[in-house]
Order: sequence, then C-alpha cells, then structure tokens
Amino acid sequence: MKTKLVAAILGLVLFVSIRLNAQNTAPTFDTFEAKLKQAGSRAQILDARSEEEYTQNHLKGAISFNVANDADFQKQIKTLKKENPVFVYSIGNGRSGILAKQLQQNGFADVTELPGGLSKWIGSGRPVESTVGAGLSLADYQAQLQSEKLVLVDFGSRYCGSCKKLAPTVNAIKTERASVVNVINIEAYENKDLVKQLGITSLPTLVLYKNKQIVWQKSGVTPRAEIEASIAESL
Repeated sequence: MKTKLVAAILGLVLFVSIRLNAQNTAPTFDTFEAKLKQAGSRAQILDARSEEEYTQNHLKGAISFNVANDADFQKQIKTLKKENPVFVYSIGNGRSGILAKQLQQNGFADVTELPGGLSKWIGSGRPVESTVGAGLSLADYQAQLQSEKLVLVDFGSRYCGSCKKLAPTVNAIKTERASVVNVINIEAYENKDLVKQLGITSLPTLVLYKNKQIVWQKSGVTPRAEIEASIAESL
C-alpha cells in the first residue's frame, strides 16, 4: 500500500514538474522577437488569418497560411522546410494556436507562436507591411473624447472572434445608456498609429473616459454587469 502511495506521489510531482517546466519554457513576446531575428532568412513566417486580413497588415516576410481543409493544409505544408524554424501568428492566439498544433503533428519540430498575436505586435510598436493608412491621429481621437457624458471606446476588429462576442453588449449600452455615455468604435488595424500610441495590445479592449481621463480599462469579453458597474461608479 505504501509503495503504491509513494509511486502516486512521485507521479504527481513529476507531472507538476513537467507542467511548470513547460510554462517556464513557453516563449515570451521578447524571446519570440529575438528568435525570429536570429533565424534570419531561415525563418518561415505564417499568417493564420484570412487573406483579406493578411493583405491589410502582416509581418515582413510572412506568407498567408489560412487553410480551409486538410487537403489544402497538406498541399501548403509541402512548400515548407521541416528543418527550418516556423513562426505563426493570428490576431491573438486562436487560429495560430490551432495551426501550430497541426504543424507539430505533421513533423515540424521547431514551431513558435507569437504570444499575444498581431494585436500585441502592433500595439507594442513593431513594424508591419501594410496597405491601409495610419487612421485617426491622436489629436482627432482626443477631440472625440470631449463630452459632458462619459465616453466608452471599444477597440476591436471585425475579424476578431472575441470582438464579435462583445459587440452585442457594447451596442446595447450604446442604445440604452445614450443619456450618460457616448460609445465610440475603433477598428484597430485601420488605426495602427493610434493603438501604438495608446498601448492597446489586446482585442477587444474597452476604455472608459470621464473628462478625457481614463477611469476604467478592460481587455477581453467583459460581462455587461462589469461594464455597467464601472459606468455607475464614474457618474
């Protein structure tokens, strides 16, 4: 009985150790960037988003790698070299996470996903190849914050799954709370300079202003009750 108990404890310790080690060795944003730079011309950079998103903004040297089915995927990976490092990204870590697993399952040993995705890359001021303009200037943005009401700014993207989930909540507040709060929607990837200047590194992100000063900020699919509570506290 004691032998089984000791074995079980050792097994649990080993499991926890492996999990902690995996967490500690997971790439950070800075290590991703350093590894990408070190790989140089050997880097294979894959954009897991749609071709439309890729055309608008993408990392230098990246190729569009959005595959609709397994047949397309198998055809695409034949253009890659398994011995070279692969770097994948999407808006956050949704589509890129799926692609990374598919690549690993097909024999690509060195696959690195961009932590935080393109949102963090752009928001942190890293460069992208782009076909869209800079968008709103900081001065234009600040002018929109001038109001006797509270101003709730929704930074998102029409391509972002989490942004789409949050949209009905934001739209309801825009309609039902119009007497106390103005709602502004910002398409992040059409306003790259602005999100860089404001440090918006995750989508969706809500920012609540009072007298042009930030009183609350939250990223992710935020429950309406939490947004309403922040509005009530700021009135």
